[in-house]
Amino acid sequence: MFIYKTKVFTGNVLSAGTRNSVCLQLVGTKGSSPVVHINKLLMLKRGSVRNIEIKSQKDLGQLYLIRLNAKKLILRQDKDWFCSKVTVTTPENEEVLFPCYNWLSTEEPLAIRDATAKLVFTDIPEGRVEREKELEKRQGYFKYFPLDGKCTRTVFLSVLKQTVHLTFREQFGSPSSRKATSDSLLGFQYVKEHWEEDEFFGYQFLNGINPMLIQRCSKLPDNFPVTDDMVKASFQGQLTLTEEIQNGNIYLADYARLNGIPANMINNKQQYMAAPLVLLYKTADDKLMPIAIQLKQKPGEDNPIFFPTDSKYDWLMAKIFVRSADFVEHELTTHLLRTHLLSEVFAMATLRNLPPIHPLYKLLIPHSRYTFQINIQARNDLISDDGIISKNAAIGGKGLNMFLKKAAAALTYSSLCLPEDIAARGLESIPNFYYRDNGEKLWNIIHSYVEGMVKFYYDSDSHVEDDSELQKWIGEIFTHGFLEKQETGVPKSFGTVPELVKFLTMVIFTASVQHAAVNNGQHDFVGWMPNCPTSLQKGPPTTKGQCTEETMWETFPDIDVTAYGLITVNLLSSQSPDFRALGSFPNERFVEATPLKLIEKLQEDLQAYGEDIETRNVGRPLLYLYLAPEEIENSVAI
Repeated sequence: MFIYKTKVFTGNVLSAGTRNSVCLQLVGTKGSSPVVHINKLLMLKRGSVRNIEIKSQKDLGQLYLIRLNAKKLILRQDKDWFCSKVTVTTPENEEVLFPCYNWLSTEEPLAIRDATAKLVFTDIPEGRVEREKELEKRQGYFKYFPLDGKCTRTVFLSVLKQTVHLTFREQFGSPSSRKATSDSLLGFQYVKEHWEEDEFFGYQFLNGINPMLIQRCSKLPDNFPVTDDMVKASFQGQLTLTEEIQNGNIYLADYARLNGIPANMINNKQQYMAAPLVLLYKTADDKLMPIAIQLKQKPGEDNPIFFPTDSKYDWLMAKIFVRSADFVEHELTTHLLRTHLLSEVFAMATLRNLPPIHPLYKLLIPHSRYTFQINIQARNDLISDDGIISKNAAIGGKGLNMFLKKAAAALTYSSLCLPEDIAARGLESIPNFYYRDNGEKLWNIIHSYVEGMVKFYYDSDSHVEDDSELQKWIGEIFTHGFLEKQETGVPKSFGTVPELVKFLTMVIFTASVQHAAVNNGQHDFVGWMPNCPTSLQKGPPTTKGQCTEETMWETFPDIDVTAYGLITVNLLSSQSPDFRALGSFPNERFVEATPLKLIEKLQEDLQAYGEDIETRNVGRPLLYLYLAPEEIENSVAI
């Protein structure tokens, strides 16, 4: 008689327990155990551990699989069960971990592989069969084509119970969320007090919620006819514009993507958007100051260029139109497209092509937590025809779709890799660029972690080439995420270890660090409406000398539009009670010593860098906390 000592762990999440009868079977290379009931009439309670001895007449050999199945009791309506993991101690006293972290319904049995990660060509024959079965099942659940009602329900239900806490974010808090709220109030107050100032206007291009648009200006665009004489007051007569461009002190923000996009109708009123060009100057004392603003792309008499020397409200109105344009660029390009939608593509490819025993599944799956659910909510509640953005922002409906197509067409692989993007925009040396400084450090920390993981499992470039599951993964991303456009620079296959390391670093960085940088400060920078209006009710001024304080208030959106905007950005900036910070992996997926040490090293590096950020924030009038590791979530989860 062979005795296998089994522990079955019910997850410590809301509604995890069940009274359904749950059955367990062990599967090894030499056979299968009898099917046993692990609870019969007993309740499997949330956070509980059930000990079961399974007796087999024969040695099962190497355990590589367990099967769990739930059977609904007669005349009883009961809920699904969340199993976190199962451990089995063999007759040889070896403990084998089977990580589950999934909901089990009564519809079909759940097959779970052991925790030792294996590439497809290193797996046992029986294991390869199970991999194929698992991926075939997942590819039936998760599809790339536009979701109809049935598919939406399938994706939604697969993650719904893991996201119940999202509903209660405003009702329940945690120490970390209360700290974030306190810091956020300080940020909001600072914005409220300084939103009119040129210095703060320039600061936001570097350290606000959209640090992705500004670039060093090596040559003025042909459609932005600023001359030396127009801006000489900004240089205090020391150098010319041409000389300052040559010295690398002039920067440009161009909102050309908004050109030709029709504006929304709100409350039966026509709304307005600008497509500005903004010229900024790095002063001798390292401030970034706006020196010229043109509100439309095509120069002309009805499109004046505004300067700080203009009247107070002419200049302020020009900046307001820029900030409103930045809201659109930020929400739809920087935030929605470049973090939410891309992370959804990465998550979809992972679930369809990498079985749970694959080391890269184990590496990536924490960075897709809640992403499907939050994106479904965004489609339903924010950008649908009746969504908050569609009905309460200057861009909506036809304009929203047109703009997203433009933004998607301009997406490139290099722009998603922070070091390359910073270099391409000529921002390597501009001072006080906290997004760059923090982001590059975090990129390097993630890269080191990913490199260690990849090199542990892939001994050579040939192993990368031979991993058919990996090649299908990147192939789907190239096809469905980037429409097979080679000009994006996205690889359609991997040939080397460094190529793989770089791409995986980008995937994790996008879902965690990049999303935090463009999401967490929304309450601070958008919460005070004049700093970032979601819509404007008057068109850009066509002449100078006509703007007054009354004009400004008439241009701002209606109160109800403002209220919807405030509610939305406050929610999007909140931190959930079940927040998981970058590097926090409570689900046990790796068991090998090297990966566990790499995770520990990642956590140590993040903690040390968090302390460094705290030190460097001392004395700053506005703290930059959005990329403090403890404020970065593992995934796009809000």
